[in-house]
Amino acid sequence: MAIPARPTHRGLRRSPETLPRLITPALHEAAARLLDDILGGPGAADARMDRFFRAQPRLGPKDRGVIAETVYGSLRHHRLLCAFAQTAEPRRVVAAWLAAFEGYNARQLQALGVAHPEALVAAARSDRDIYPFAVSASLPDWLAARLATLLPASEHGAAATALLAPAPLDIRTNTLKTDRAALQQSLARTGHDLSPTPLSPWGLRRAARAGLFRTPEFAAGHFEVQDEGSQLIAPLLEPRRGERIVDYCAGAGGKTLHLSALLANSGMLYAFDTSQKRLGRLRERATRAGCDNIRIQTLETGPDNRLKRLYGKIDRVLVDAPCSGTGTVRRSPDIKWRLAEERVTELAGQARAILTQAARLVRPGGRLLYVTCSVLREENEDVIADFLAEHGGDYTPIDTHGVLTRRGIPLSAQAIDAGPSLRLWPHRHGTDGFFAQILQRG
Repeated sequence: MAIPARPTHRGLRRSPETLPRLITPALHEAAARLLDDILGGPGAADARMDRFFRAQPRLGPKDRGVIAETVYGSLRHHRLLCAFAQTAEPRRVVAAWLAAFEGYNARQLQALGVAHPEALVAAARSDRDIYPFAVSASLPDWLAARLATLLPASEHGAAATALLAPAPLDIRTNTLKTDRAALQQSLARTGHDLSPTPLSPWGLRRAARAGLFRTPEFAAGHFEVQDEGSQLIAPLLEPRRGERIVDYCAGAGGKTLHLSALLANSGMLYAFDTSQKRLGRLRERATRAGCDNIRIQTLETGPDNRLKRLYGKIDRVLVDAPCSGTGTVRRSPDIKWRLAEERVTELAGQARAILTQAARLVRPGGRLLYVTCSVLREENEDVIADFLAEHGGDYTPIDTHGVLTRRGIPLSAQAIDAGPSLRLWPHRHGTDGFFAQILQRG
């Protein structure tokens, strides 16, 4: 299904005053090799980039920054850049990025050893409306078609533009140690100016993360990095002090730590995950944040009999299910090119199984919260519909927007989809893409 609107690329190209220092032939070659490595191998871009830089110890911080920015830009716009270059060859794709979004001219590209630079510059500066939507939006055909079914036609261009833009850095104030106003003032005194996030009452935002993690405030556990959309998830559980709560797919624990703060370190907060490595990161973060009510446990893959002692005894259960991550492509643009369409079906099946397993923990009258950072219906509404078809006599959907309003986080009527679930979009809310549905057990 074709999407008529086109993304807006204005504002994504740098002005001459903000251009980075010119890339050398060596940096151009390094960026092309890294781009090829990310697109050609398994694993997330950030992890492969870390390994690449560790293997290149002679690269200084500025060179690494230039390479990283170039590669991430090339990943975001990869399909369009391939159209400009008429090839997927990494060196030419990187050159297309430099011409299209960094203002490089034919002479500068020629100095990098780029063949036929005049044709590449002409293509990069041509009218992008001549390309199909999926190409100009740099999306796989199947993902572009999915967006067409999820959003009204009037929003297609804005959605594509937002998905192409880099995400800002959002941090969440750790209210166990400080409040947002005090944290904002403290960081400003050391030259780090952040603005309050428009939706989350705990969030602060800035465009870049430079230096923020070397601050005393970070070392003291006064904040955690967390997208503003993610900061709206824990309040949906409406946790009460002294309760027993389970974060069933805790990962590295961003939402676990937020729940601990909302509980004011009271009650018992179980953090479960199948990855010991991710839970190890949670232990470190919990210590820094001063969270004393978290009990961490690594689960077996599939049903874990050790959990039977908790069946029907937990007040609130969060299921932040493993998913495609299609709501996070602003931060991880490589997802678009690593994710196969058939993988979505597999992930949705895993989510159904996990939701069913986690539901056994909820006590009568308790609450179950299902969350993904996916924008795809197969992983969201369809999973909930299947769960309710099997357990509808026990569980009732609760309006998520009413809960947020009670918590002092109302969304505008124009930013709300029909139905009881919460859908967050980059172009509507300035957050990553999220889905959430509250289910109350009878």
